[in-house]
Amino acid sequence: MSSSFFIKTKENPKFAKKGKNTAGTKRKGDVDPTGKGKVRAKKSSSKYNEEISSDSETERATAPKKRQSTEQIEYEETPQEKKLRLAKLYLEQLKEEEEKKAEEASFETDLIAGRLQEEVLEQRGKLQRLIAKDLIPPDPSEIRMFRGHKLPITCLVITPDDKNIFSAAKDCSIIKWDVGSGKKIHTIPGGRKGTEDRHVGHTAHILCMAISSDGKYLATGDMNNLIMIWEAESCKHLYKFTGHKGAVSGLSFRKGTHDLYSASHDRSIKVWNVDENAYVETLFGHQDSITGLDSLSRERCVTAGGRDGTVRVWKIAEESQLVFHGHEGSIDCIQLINEEHMVTGADDGSVCLWSVNKKKPLSTVKRAHGCHGDAGIEQPHWVSSVAALQNSDTIASGSHNSEVNVWKCGQNYRGLEPLFSVPVSGFVNSLKFSSSGQFLVAGVGQEHRLGRWWRLKEAKNGIYVIPLKRKPNPEETKIAE
Repeated sequence: MSSSFFIKTKENPKFAKKGKNTAGTKRKGDVDPTGKGKVRAKKSSSKYNEEISSDSETERATAPKKRQSTEQIEYEETPQEKKLRLAKLYLEQLKEEEEKKAEEASFETDLIAGRLQEEVLEQRGKLQRLIAKDLIPPDPSEIRMFRGHKLPITCLVITPDDKNIFSAAKDCSIIKWDVGSGKKIHTIPGGRKGTEDRHVGHTAHILCMAISSDGKYLATGDMNNLIMIWEAESCKHLYKFTGHKGAVSGLSFRKGTHDLYSASHDRSIKVWNVDENAYVETLFGHQDSITGLDSLSRERCVTAGGRDGTVRVWKIAEESQLVFHGHEGSIDCIQLINEEHMVTGADDGSVCLWSVNKKKPLSTVKRAHGCHGDAGIEQPHWVSSVAALQNSDTIASGSHNSEVNVWKCGQNYRGLEPLFSVPVSGFVNSLKFSSSGQFLVAGVGQEHRLGRWWRLKEAKNGIYVIPLKRKPNPEETKIAE
């Protein structure tokens, strides 16, 4: 302020009578003896006579009063008010933190909900990833071949992590391969007939194999009616299951468990508990040799009944079965696409898509691999193997017409559209997609896995690793540029 002002209070008779001395009245600028730093200036009253020393008039005198009022609001905060203000500030900070956490939790919840929804759709058999439209034919130079077996490959499996392949053949041997390098990691040699007592391994043609979903156990079945259980990591022999009265032609572990389903030419299905090294039960129903078996996470399996012309869904817990008809010949191979749909192949040359809720195929492609023979008496090429990329719209089929066909399933699996063919010489006896969908593996031999009806001398016994290439993403191309 340009000029200072002072308030002088004269002695008031009222206070004088009571013996009060006005000299103790606090004025603006006095020191607070309590040390709290808050001084309240008493308001003027009509009972007091005031003398104001100032150069200004009344208007000018009002300005200090307003400023004094402002200072009074600014500094006049009791401990209770301060606590209340800090509490409000703290609550606001907590609210902001909770909102931030709620946003993060919402994002995580959406991810979890998405995964759960996908799992529910998978369990219901309604999950269909549409990836076939992006697949393009691989260059022949990109296809790798692993050779090691002396006789035709009959079956193979890929480990859940896609790092290794196990293959078996008519020479009774099992080979573990490294996918990256193509080198053999371990070989379990086959034995001669009659050496069963002293040989650790198979002494007859191996027809089927399966690996548990955690990659712990490997199971193999042969023409001697035996099932061998191996430790997949070390290839150490663990158990031998006996009980079938015919060649073991199909094996599958129930997903997420160590329950093993086996099918045989004795027309039976058996259930085993590998952890306990125990037999559980036997199911009957097929009227001819069973040629293939598959299962997923439900307590059920599906089988191909060979020349009895039926596909069956076995409900293990209820000990019941569903029977399906559709092929005109011997059904030699079967694979589940998801919990509700499956694909089969037969020696009538057809490939069929099925739903477990329909007794007839949803879709059939006849002469899927063409025909052979003289004009007028042509015969279709037998479909010797099928494979499905789980929960997708992509399947593959193999025959002995020197190619593997890759197909796209239509919406709701009503229709099959050919995508492309991959040149492969020989009988394609086994097909498997990798879990990631990055490659397809074909087990090839000079003969059919179940017999010697033909022999293709120009073919080589081996494993073909076929990369599944995808169309480039336009956005990724832009980024690369």
